[in-house]
Amino acid sequence: MRLLLAEDDDALAAGLKKELIAAGYAVDTADNGVEAEYLGNESIYDVVVLDLGLPRRSGLEVLRNWRSNGNALPVIVLTARNAWHERVEGFKAGADDYLGKPFHAEELLARLTALLHRTSHMPGGTLTVSDLLLDEERQTVTTPDGEAHRLTGTEFRLLRYMLLHPGKVLSKSLLTEHIYNMDSDKDSNVIEVYIRRLRQLLGSDRIKTLRGQGYVFRDS
Repeated sequence: MRLLLAEDDDALAAGLKKELIAAGYAVDTADNGVEAEYLGNESIYDVVVLDLGLPRRSGLEVLRNWRSNGNALPVIVLTARNAWHERVEGFKAGADDYLGKPFHAEELLARLTALLHRTSHMPGGTLTVSDLLLDEERQTVTTPDGEAHRLTGTEFRLLRYMLLHPGKVLSKSLLTEHIYNMDSDKDSNVIEVYIRRLRQLLGSDRIKTLRGQGYVFRDS
């Protein structure tokens, strides 16, 4: 899953980016509202963590502009803990959740997982599709034989995205956009390598190839 982190505090952004990457997100950052608004309109992100106190254009204005233009990107806003009015304004502008500063990274990660599950109409907690169980904290997948398999970062991001979109045709370019960040070498052909690895773990019939279109994760 690809995440946009819009935060102008360099130290906080660097620390959060490290935690988010470790949790299996591909992360891009923006340190001002103008850049954040532009990136958020690129249709490549699954979720945004948006500080309301951004320079050049406030996070609140960015959020209002997204929503007025029909951009339904899931957004968690960051506010000062005692600024209740900012939280209210954030919800009115279209925020999906908020988190007051200072906060623990573990709470942000839990809220992100809950928001992504809710947006994809999946139950909260561990991601279960068909007879597969994806542990998003440990980044393992448990197969029907009860064995838990450790996934690499890319394998985890790819499988999580597929499990959150079962039955949908996912092109290689779409998958590439959602599992890599800006700094990555985005070679869509590498997706085939990771698809092959997942098939070895899950069974060759789990992920169907539609020639010229992409892949479909089969929810039996």
